[in-house]
Amino acid sequence: MSERPPGVEADEPDPSEVPDAPPVPLLELREGLPPVVADDASLTVAADRIAGGHGPIAVDAERASGYRYSARAYLVQLRREGAGSVLVDPVGIDDFSPLAGVLAEEEWILHAATQDLPCLTELGLRPPALFDTELAGRLLGYPRVGLATLVETILGFGMRKEHSAVDWSTRPLPEPWLEYAALDVEVLPELRDALEQELERAGKDEWARQEFTALLGHQPAVRRDPWRRTSGMHKARGRRALAAVRALWTVRDEIAAQRDVTPGRILPDSAIIAAANALPRDRRSLLSTPGFRGRGAERYADRWLAALAEARALPESELPPVAARFDGPPPPRVWADKDPVAAARLQRARADLAALAEKLVLPVENLLTPDTLRRVLWEPPELDGLGDRLQEMGARPWQVELVSPVLIRAIEDAAGPSAQS
Repeated sequence: MSERPPGVEADEPDPSEVPDAPPVPLLELREGLPPVVADDASLTVAADRIAGGHGPIAVDAERASGYRYSARAYLVQLRREGAGSVLVDPVGIDDFSPLAGVLAEEEWILHAATQDLPCLTELGLRPPALFDTELAGRLLGYPRVGLATLVETILGFGMRKEHSAVDWSTRPLPEPWLEYAALDVEVLPELRDALEQELERAGKDEWARQEFTALLGHQPAVRRDPWRRTSGMHKARGRRALAAVRALWTVRDEIAAQRDVTPGRILPDSAIIAAANALPRDRRSLLSTPGFRGRGAERYADRWLAALAEARALPESELPPVAARFDGPPPPRVWADKDPVAAARLQRARADLAALAEKLVLPVENLLTPDTLRRVLWEPPELDGLGDRLQEMGARPWQVELVSPVLIRAIEDAAGPSAQS
């Protein structure tokens, strides 16, 4: 039997044995469900109400991921102390300038800002400063940083999750969905304040400020050869099949963009791979190919056949390579063969960065991104220019200060005694 901690009487429960209290269900909005702002005149009134509040503004957006091709916002939720919550339906609004003017004057609170900033920017809404509760949670070392998990862990509230994957382009939006969306921003101000206090206690508040400032310039990554992300690509047999995947993917993407429907609802990836291997030449054989069922397969059969004919007609010199072209260093798995010294640098740096991240209680990728690590170690600069190189690649000053000694050690040790003399 374990000893009781000092100060705990024999008839009192041991705190280490008392189960955590269950989270308090967060089911109702404090001020009830606000009316949805759906026209320009109502937006002006709502913007004036937000301007009359105080403190940072919680902002969230709902997209129709999995249903629509575009990443546009179909609902924008806002909350500010002294002003309450506001729900905005952007579909019928032409002029967002009244709201943009108010939002340009105060810090935003977002969760996973990189997901919402692009669709909000499309509406002309841009933050002058922000606090990202997800990123704050990562810097503090929380193992799970979803909004519901952080709210439960830090604030003790259990949040609803049942409407997280619904089609937000649905009109009219059902009242339970709106309540769910409004609750998301209702907890953000309190969560922000709690996380800020934790950051200050951990000495990570300056790290967070630098990270949040960097997010203001966030640009979504532009993928090279996005067709290569088709599920099941490893099943495509040869370069001719790869050309067919590319042709079918491109046609499907054009149709999906035109109809604003997620591409998988037009034609599944499995059908693209099957047709790329079979290369059917007529409508009958196409529609008997596995996966070619439903309205999208039949309605656009002529376009699928034209794409396949285009792939068949390509000369060998124009077929895509089996492996994707890299605009940076090769995959780490081949470093040992191509450059053993570089491979030794990478192995040492990875181990030391992992140890440092564990000591600092944060994910190693938040200490330095894997891409930056690979690029700087494949062709390392002069050691006195390492910090400048890291900053050029997007590392923040706090990261440069912490990782530079680790990388210098890895570079010197892999090069051997002659490089250190």
